Formats: sequence, C-alpha cells, structure tokens
Amino acid sequence: MAKPITETLRHLGAGCLMDDAAEQLAALVLGVDQTGKPGTLTIKLSLRKATAGALAVTGDVTVKMPATPKIESLMFPTPEGNLLTEDPRQKKLDLKPVAVEKTELQTLTA
Repeated sequence: MAKPITETLRHLGAGCLMDDAAEQLAALVLGVDQTGKPGTLTIKLSLRKATAGALAVTGDVTVKMPATPKIESLMFPTPEGNLLTEDPRQKKLDLKPVAVEKTELQTLTA
C-alpha cells in the first residue's frame, strides 16, 4: 500500500514546499473571496533518475490568482474623436453656495 503523499511532500525542498504551498493557498483563498472569481493552486513534482538507484525529486508550487476587475471611467466622445470627462451636451448650472444659519437645539423635558 502506498503511503500518503503528504508524507513525501513534507520532505521536499527541506520542508519548505509545504510551507510555501500553505502561504500561497491562504493568499489564493483571500483573492477568491474578495473578487468572487476563480483561481488555482498547482503543486508540481518532477522526478529524475539520480546516481546509485536514487531519484531526484523537486517540487514547485504555482498559483494563478483571480483577475481583479479593472476600474472603468465614463467619458464622452467629441466629434473630433477626443474624450471628455463631462458631457458636452449637458448644460452647466450656475450653482452658488448657500449660507447656513446656526441654530441651537433645545432639549424638551416631559
């Protein structure tokens, strides 16, 4: 019977592979939770024949974070092909500040 893969993973990269995977998984969880978009974490093991009947094993952890949405800006085109932040067809209002009088609040007792 094969032993659990987690026992082998604990030995790879002097034990750092599992720590790295755990940190990247935590970052991925937060990214997916914040964006609502999917992401992936991949653990890749590479094996090659070494000397004296041994195998050289390396591990690699890669993460694909969810894409963060881009910030959109609404702009209005002109006949010349320029973009403006304000609609040129919209009339401007001549707004002026209104003076505010200070009023005192009264406490009513029953």
